[in-house]
Amino acid sequence: MGRRAPRSASAAVRAVREIAAPRTGLAAVQSAWSEAVGEQIAAVATPVAERSGTVVVECESAVWAQELDLMQDSLLAALRDRLGETVPAALSFRGKGSA
Repeated sequence: MGRRAPRSASAAVRAVREIAAPRTGLAAVQSAWSEAVGEQIAAVATPVAERSGTVVVECESAVWAQELDLMQDSLLAALRDRLGETVPAALSFRGKGSA
């Protein structure tokens, strides 16, 4: 019997992450966020909370928060493509340090 090549650990790591991840709407959005919105937006905006079906996204500045609010429909569509029915009802954007 010949020796087989080592298997990649990525599948095992991915399976463990899926098992360990909390089953909340916020966790789903956080896991899909950078792929859905792209690297540029993900670098300046992070989903941080969820209230009544609305995910709160903290942005680097109020200017980014305003810009992303204008893009909300397309951001929700991109999340819907990845999350299906678990997509939030809305996104709320705020600048860092805002309550």
